[in-house]
Amino acid sequence: MTDKKNILLIMPYGGVGGMERLAVTFYNFYKKKGYGVKAIKFIKLPDDIVHFNEDELFFSEKDFYQMSKLERLNFYLKAPLRIRKIIRKHQITHSISFGDMANFFSSLSRTREYKVGSIHALKSVEFENKTLLNKAYKYSYKHSYQNLDKLVCISKAIKSDLIENCGYRFPENIDVVYNPHNLPAIQAMSKEQIESKEERQLFKDDIIMFLGRFSYQKASWHLVKSFALIQQKYQKAKLVFVGNGVENVKKELDRLIDKFGLSSKVFFLGSKENPYKYLKKAKVLALTSYYEGTPNVIVESLSLNVPVVTSLCTDGIIEMMSLKPRRIGLDAVHVEGGIITPSFYKGVLGIPDSDDFTEEEEIFADSLISVLQDEKYGQTLMKNKHDLLDKYQIEKVCDSYLNSHVSL
Repeated sequence: MTDKKNILLIMPYGGVGGMERLAVTFYNFYKKKGYGVKAIKFIKLPDDIVHFNEDELFFSEKDFYQMSKLERLNFYLKAPLRIRKIIRKHQITHSISFGDMANFFSSLSRTREYKVGSIHALKSVEFENKTLLNKAYKYSYKHSYQNLDKLVCISKAIKSDLIENCGYRFPENIDVVYNPHNLPAIQAMSKEQIESKEERQLFKDDIIMFLGRFSYQKASWHLVKSFALIQQKYQKAKLVFVGNGVENVKKELDRLIDKFGLSSKVFFLGSKENPYKYLKKAKVLALTSYYEGTPNVIVESLSLNVPVVTSLCTDGIIEMMSLKPRRIGLDAVHVEGGIITPSFYKGVLGIPDSDDFTEEEEIFADSLISVLQDEKYGQTLMKNKHDLLDKYQIEKVCDSYLNSHVSL
């Protein structure tokens, strides 16, 4: 391997999700260090938020759902060969793939660069959805992932889950490395002014904010229902969604908003090039996910002094928001970064059949009200922010990805 580092970043999409923002963080850091960097998006769409300038490559401008079964099969079969061709053409010395699809195709490319994969969510829960791709990914955990030099898990909880619940056969190549964040850059971007007069006016209210993709994983219907409960006790609050996502999930959110009469209190702002100037002005960040890894948006929120209320979608949440181990039971637990509530996940990833309020939604609503009404949560976060965020420092993390050492 040469002294010159040529790095390839591999990802499925260019949307506003955590993995995409993470890829941009890597891209900017490695470019600043003088490395050669290229980035592959499997799918490039007109509304992409994430871009890599002249270093961007892509395989298709048609999304998977727009492809016929034959077209998708052809895409899957050719993807490893396309990756192989790019690696050879650009003399890539290191590749980093983001998520199962990218890991899978990279592991099949049979190239000789230092090959790094990454896992960003609790896979045992995700694999309960028995899709063909999930079956292929689980199979690869027992076979092709041995071709990776390093598999980064972004929390200890994810590593344990892979080995104990997913049949992962190559624990010797797993390394736990927390997601990197360019915290000074995030803080600088948060100081930009919101251009729209209407949006500036909106953020003068007590804002509960969701930032990310609407997906079945994020289970934002629980957030809307919790917000309906909040309105019975704290009518000053408003709920703002920044991001986009699955059409059926958005339709469900719209249905609940209409049913509970929330149309004047819930706002969808779409994807934003700079979401941090909005997040900075929120009173609290809210997550109701069924499963996660270590959500980037939590780190981003903490860095902007915005407390977080989140369900226990993975034990990795405790690693992020608390300075000491905690046990989360049937009640909310107050930690240095905000409040962690009981998990919403009941063994089914889809939209619930009933609109009846659950105990978990009531606890979540009360926790949001607590943060909205009491400044102590922001003060506690300010006091502990440095210690909470130290493990996400960008230089330490980005260097760890390229380092051949694996901590066992």
